[in-house]
Amino acid sequence: MKELNLETEKITILIKKFAIPCVISMIVAALYNIVDQIFIGWSDAGAFGNAATNIVYPFTVISLAFALLIGDGIAALFNLSLGAKNKEIANKSIGNGLILLIMISVVLTIIGLVFNKQILGLFGGNPKEIECYNYATDYLRIICYGLPFYIIGQGLNASIRSDGSPKYAMFATIIGAISNIILDPIFIFVLKMGVKGAAIATIIGQILTFLISIYYLKQSKNFKITKESMKLSNSVCKKSISLGLASLITQLAIVIIIAVANNLVSKYGYMTMSSTGETYGVVIPLAVIGICMKVFGIVISIIIGVSLGGMPIIGYNMGAGNITRVKETIKYILIINFVIGLFALLLFEICPSFIINIFGNGNSKEYMEFANYCLRIFLGGIVFTCLIKSISILLQSIGSSLKSTVLALARDVIFFVPAIVLLALGSHNIVIMLFSALIADTLAFVTGIILLRSEYKRIEKLEN
Repeated sequence: MKELNLETEKITILIKKFAIPCVISMIVAALYNIVDQIFIGWSDAGAFGNAATNIVYPFTVISLAFALLIGDGIAALFNLSLGAKNKEIANKSIGNGLILLIMISVVLTIIGLVFNKQILGLFGGNPKEIECYNYATDYLRIICYGLPFYIIGQGLNASIRSDGSPKYAMFATIIGAISNIILDPIFIFVLKMGVKGAAIATIIGQILTFLISIYYLKQSKNFKITKESMKLSNSVCKKSISLGLASLITQLAIVIIIAVANNLVSKYGYMTMSSTGETYGVVIPLAVIGICMKVFGIVISIIIGVSLGGMPIIGYNMGAGNITRVKETIKYILIINFVIGLFALLLFEICPSFIINIFGNGNSKEYMEFANYCLRIFLGGIVFTCLIKSISILLQSIGSSLKSTVLALARDVIFFVPAIVLLALGSHNIVIMLFSALIADTLAFVTGIILLRSEYKRIEKLEN
């Protein structure tokens, strides 16, 4: 960490040094599912395959949520401990985190394999839609076998980054994603394995990321994995989990959004008429919402990457008592993420059809009509969303895990779920339901500003 001069180097230089590799890592991680969906959309499976991956997607997000719960939590504790010059706790945070990641990955793998049907049903899978349901069953079963590699690889990424090696963390993620991009068309089109091939390609990429991440543990800069550091400590585990709770909530909130939306569109899709006089049905909204959530995930990945890039700077300087540098880092990160959100908004509003056509062509008029509605309305509050996600991570970085968790819950659970349910029950129309996201974005943004201002007052007292 001394090489990076976290206490004296210019903030903008540090943000660039940490954030760019982190953003690339996050985007590449998000590409795992998006690449699958693009190639599947151009395969014979088409919209049915895309709808199937949307049904399975929430379970992969749950796996990522627990990986980040541990990964981001131990990284935050590691940085705070380094700043406070507590080497023992810094070592224990990483060692304990590794054991927790292994335990969680095994449990989720077993759950995924044993409760396959229940998971699909929970996230909108309907056995009556035979083609779509069969694709989802195949995809979920294969993905489960790669969960341990996925969870451990993603969980260790934050620790590698916080150890002063953001480029290595980026490299580990990129190798896996490039592998997936290369293998997807081979398995899907050349070997004609379809949706199953997409799942296998994804697993191979995850294994590569896992191996590269594990190798780093032998050459770390500021921590050392020993038998002593891997002995579970209640205090270390509790602190790590509390610091990573916001990351868990942020990801689980995405799961809740998709689960609620999938089930509601499955119920009301056949009740909503398009401009052509035909109903939207079930497969069209499931496929389109899946695509919108993946596109949304790319933007949020960039926001999270920028915000996580500031975490080592904020955490170290909080531990060292350099409050002025903490506030300066927060200011720059919020400005950067506002600009990113504004660019995304213009993209969604001006050229939604172009984005949708990336995921397959020859779509029906009903498909394209609902897709345009979805991008323009459902993602219409993306600027607010970007700032909400950013503030949540920044609050986590300065050790305010409770406020961070509250904000993470506010947009996606406290405001969105009641809004979409009420609009659905009142209108029985899946287009009207899309406005729930705009309502949630606005209310959560106001909540975020209030929480950030209160936290500013607290740290200003520490400065004085």
